[in-house]
Amino acid sequence: MKIRTATINDLDRITQLEAICFPEAEAATREAFEQRLTYYPDHFWLLEDKETLISFVNGMVTEEEHLTDKMYEDASMHKEDGKWQMIFGVNTAPEYRQKGYAAEILNQVISDARAQQRSGLVLTCKDRLVSYYAKFGFVDEGRSGSEHGGVSWHEMRLTF
Repeated sequence: MKIRTATINDLDRITQLEAICFPEAEAATREAFEQRLTYYPDHFWLLEDKETLISFVNGMVTEEEHLTDKMYEDASMHKEDGKWQMIFGVNTAPEYRQKGYAAEILNQVISDARAQQRSGLVLTCKDRLVSYYAKFGFVDEGRSGSEHGGVSWHEMRLTF
């Protein structure tokens, strides 16, 4: 198993895993991932077992304190010297779930954000995942303003 940052060559595998992990209304498109990989490939972590993509986490860095729906759509909002690492998705292939792989990659993202001297990380999640992210130190700030995919989300923050 290894964790590395993505390149444009990973685009198809990333898009395929996203389509498995999220309903169509919530899933990022191939074009969105292409933009993200162009603007912030170093904020796109992959966990692989040989050639198999097991899990990935991605998100831009910004000065904005809250994760907004516009960020999902506009990768150019990324600011490399920003204070906050946003997390747009934690994706794990179904056959690898509940084996600690998402935790492994998420811990790497947290470690990298800390090493980059960010103020912390922000993500949104559904009700059922609030307690999962709390185990990593994320604090539930209540319902976010996001309506991404027509779903209600909690905004969670890990502050260093």
